Amino acid sequence: MGKAGKGRAAAKRPGTRSDLQHGALCYRMREGEPEILLVTSRGTGRWIIPKGWPVPGEDGAGSALVEAWEEAGVRGRAASAPIGRYGYTKALADGEEIPLTVEVWPVAVETLADRFPERKERRRKWFGPKKAARKVQEAELARLIRRFGKSLEAMAAASAAPSPGPARGPGADQEDVTSR
Repeated sequence: MGKAGKGRAAAKRPGTRSDLQHGALCYRMREGEPEILLVTSRGTGRWIIPKGWPVPGEDGAGSALVEAWEEAGVRGRAASAPIGRYGYTKALADGEEIPLTVEVWPVAVETLADRFPERKERRRKWFGPKKAARKVQEAELARLIRRFGKSLEAMAAASAAPSPGPARGPGADQEDVTSR
């Protein structure tokens, strides 16, 4: 268990932590198109976002950044607010299954390290938002990914649109006196 060596094993035992985890929706823009970074889970190998228990001394964004580093080798900037939550059932080592909620924080990826704590336990891969949404099993997470992908596409389109430039036509050179 890659995280147990970090002094967080106690936070993983039922009864010693909340049912809230923090997840990192890692993204980048490549040639004007958004991409989402997914990692595989250690147990089943299914595609997920980096996520985990709250990290002592960190807020939600900070906890998401720690998970992005440990599970995917991501260094980046977390958004100032989460974009939503989704639920899933976590299977513990003893076979118990517990329902959890993941608060999802967008993380703009600045760099990807080749060496990171869980590099031997996971795969990571970039996907377009639609394909990333199809790859994850949790329907609520898929909806969050699709919605976030659309907002990134809209921002990219807006930044690529030509600016309106200076005003033209009759009265365009007149001073606005209404703000005095």
